[in-house]
Amino acid sequence: MKLTAKEIAKYLDGIVEGNETIIITHPGKIEEATSGAITFLANPKYAEYIYQTKASAILVSKEFKPAQKIMPSLIRVENVYSAITKFLQLYEQSFHPETGVSSLAFIHQTAHIGTQTSVADFTSICASATIGNNCRIYPQVFIGVGVNIGNNVTIYPGVKIYHDCEIGDNCIIQANAVIGSDGFGFAPQADGTYQKIPQVGKVILEENVEVGANTVIDRATMGATIIKKGTKLDNLIQIAHNVNVGKNTVIAAQTGIAGSTKIGDQCQIGGQAGFIGHIEIANGVKVQAKSGVTKSIKKEGSKVYGYPALSYQDYLRSYALFRQLPELEKRIRELEQNKK
Repeated sequence: MKLTAKEIAKYLDGIVEGNETIIITHPGKIEEATSGAITFLANPKYAEYIYQTKASAILVSKEFKPAQKIMPSLIRVENVYSAITKFLQLYEQSFHPETGVSSLAFIHQTAHIGTQTSVADFTSICASATIGNNCRIYPQVFIGVGVNIGNNVTIYPGVKIYHDCEIGDNCIIQANAVIGSDGFGFAPQADGTYQKIPQVGKVILEENVEVGANTVIDRATMGATIIKKGTKLDNLIQIAHNVNVGKNTVIAAQTGIAGSTKIGDQCQIGGQAGFIGHIEIANGVKVQAKSGVTKSIKKEGSKVYGYPALSYQDYLRSYALFRQLPELEKRIRELEQNKK
């Protein structure tokens, strides 16, 4: 990226104070930025750094009043956080693959690729797959037979999307995620072996879903495993077959959700949480990290913690007592001896 402070100000509806022609090549933290960087000041806690930073430009609010001379150019904007977010989106786009289909990609003759969509090297797109407009597909992606991908979807390197799965508009799938692998379905046999149950369903990601790196979402045995719109999944999550995750739910890394469990809308789930199968979690539930959820949670907005998960407040009270167990045991033994 190479933009002048003036060009960035125009993009952000801001006003430059200082050198308008200074070249900006990258963003940087205000306390660490070097020449060529643009940084920002929104939190007064970092105000001292604005007089020390080596950045070339700084985004500040229109109301900001410096206490002393500032060397970098200032770009005054209405809302600093909104402006830096918009700039970072622009900066991120500079790393996207160029529009068009690489000659090193394999596209089946029956697949359909939308307009302004890029397909990078060594990607394989199978028969009857449909990819929408303005999508970005990075190298070494596999898209199976009959997959349907919406518009404005970004798929990072190494992603595997198995046959018949559906990806909604504006989804982001991070590197090496697997969408539509077989669910863990095996029927025990009389001789102690297990017979594989065919997994003939699919995965549906609704619009605006993000899937983290190395996360795996299994296809349904029949029907669909569904991740509803606006939900965000962190890295290294396992979603089993026929799970249904509600709208605008966030799930942190290393969480595992067993088959046919239903998670409500706007839930917040901490890292390394575990859910047994065939339970239902109400809307707005918060599950603390490392909790094990072994039964349905029917009350909306509940907060749970521990293994098995308890009410958050009950867990804290129980843990406070648990820490005192050695002393309590000692006191009980002393009381029993005094009775003799």
